[in-house]
Amino acid sequence: MGILEASRTVEIDAPKSDCYAIIADLPSTPEWQESMNSLEVLETDGEGRATLVEIKSDAKVREVTSRVAFEYQPEDGMTWEQTKGDLKSMTGSWVLEDLGDGKTRAIYSLKGDTGRMLGLLIKGPVQDKLKEWLTKDAAEGLKERAEG
Repeated sequence: MGILEASRTVEIDAPKSDCYAIIADLPSTPEWQESMNSLEVLETDGEGRATLVEIKSDAKVREVTSRVAFEYQPEDGMTWEQTKGDLKSMTGSWVLEDLGDGKTRAIYSLKGDTGRMLGLLIKGPVQDKLKEWLTKDAAEGLKERAEG
């Protein structure tokens, strides 16, 4: 088993509300998160927000598929948990903090258990590179999208 845990923090020259609007628009995530190959919305809530999605991601050693349930904390971020997929388990979050003057701190966190088979492929330096790539991809992708 391989536990994959990582987070990345970026400061963004954009208001918190803009950053939240970007992360909450799940269908557009593959446009700004390079590691995400595709996202299909399976269920939505009463406000039309995606609550269950199927994501195909590039894990460098192979594509992984995850069915992920999302919970929204409007303006402050969101959390998610894999309900089914190639990983044994996965949880994550976005936390957004208002820094004033139209600036936002965004913290992206991931924790997953790759399970035995995928864990054999993702270990040592490969695991470190994957953690860096996944968190940098999301955090820097949000920054670029919000500031662009």
